[in-house]
Amino acid sequence: MSPPLDSPTDWSALGTEQLADVIALRRAIHAEPEMGLHCPLTTAKAKAALAGLPLEIHDSTRTTGFVAILRGGRSDGGAGSNARTVLLRGDMDALPISEETGLPFASTLPGTMHACGHDAHTAMLVGAAKALSARRDQLVGTVVFMFQPGEEGHHGAREMIADGLLDRARPDAAFALHVLPNAPAGVFIGREGALLASTDTVRATVRGRGGHAAMPHDAIDPIPVACAIVIALQQHVARRVPVADPAVLTITQIHAGASHNIIPDEVQLAGTLRTLSTGTREAMRAAFHQVARGVAEAHGCTVESSIDEGYPVTMNDPRATRLMRTLAQEIGGTAGWATMPAPIMGGEDFSYVLRELPGAIAFVGAAAPGSTPETNPPLHNPRMTIDEQVFATGVAMHCALAERFLERGFD
Repeated sequence: MSPPLDSPTDWSALGTEQLADVIALRRAIHAEPEMGLHCPLTTAKAKAALAGLPLEIHDSTRTTGFVAILRGGRSDGGAGSNARTVLLRGDMDALPISEETGLPFASTLPGTMHACGHDAHTAMLVGAAKALSARRDQLVGTVVFMFQPGEEGHHGAREMIADGLLDRARPDAAFALHVLPNAPAGVFIGREGALLASTDTVRATVRGRGGHAAMPHDAIDPIPVACAIVIALQQHVARRVPVADPAVLTITQIHAGASHNIIPDEVQLAGTLRTLSTGTREAMRAAFHQVARGVAEAHGCTVESSIDEGYPVTMNDPRATRLMRTLAQEIGGTAGWATMPAPIMGGEDFSYVLRELPGAIAFVGAAAPGSTPETNPPLHNPRMTIDEQVFATGVAMHCALAERFLERGFD
């Protein structure tokens, strides 16, 4: 029986032991990226890598995701009815981007790329499952490994929760990691409270009355009205939203017309609404409808507006964040952790898990060797690359979080 882990060196060693296999799995997944809720090739690769381990596999019915449950073998330190359970998440899906990295294992599927690092997240989680399975007799509780597709706008975590997969072994805490090519390799980055924004999609159709472009007085031109709505929305954010509880409302699409000399009947607008609190989110949703309707009516047009609900705000539990910070500094020294000064207005569907369970997600710096982190191609870029040596650090953190939380909780 191996002794319990009690030093960061041991966790780092576990990550290093898994590194070669993690890199190989990541590259295999990277070469065959899949999008959305159904990623059968990726799921098959992950399950093949987990084969033979003492894991209970429970499949999602709404997605190709699954949870793998590892039940520890120790009966002391609060095991039994009082034993803790911890969840570790890795997402699996890719993006609709044509890869331009030139890597030997680049995507073989045109128009699809792992440009957000989910291939790395899946591979690191598999590495952690292998390492912790080898130490099963030392675990005081249960570890749930959540392999989730559909993070990129498809609500994969919500679907797996609806499948009841969190109730197979109800976790007491949940953690996740996300690689970041614009930060020094191996540094963990996070913050307490709001880390990432809610992500609603806003849409509006402005209807006027079409006509000849040379005689706009005989028509009701919806194009300048749509433009006025866009400006009014920006003014609303600037003058009505508190700077301490911000919102971002960006109109990214305006579609109208089919000819240079015809005023169209309607204009379609679409964009994104990002907020960091429930109150501002609700207020901005109401304001979007109100502003669109008021401006349209003032100019003799009508409008139909709608909002597609996106991810909730990603809220890190302060206790979970402090645990991640402690372990990051044990693994990487004082420089192993950096606190984000402010949230990022991107979104993350791990927020659904954090709405159910106390926990946290942190970034792990993955700037490629010899690169300048600040100028590296960012996430969601066709040239995004990462330092694969960081995977050892990611596996170490997963293992540290699982063992430390099962042993001591958030203390």
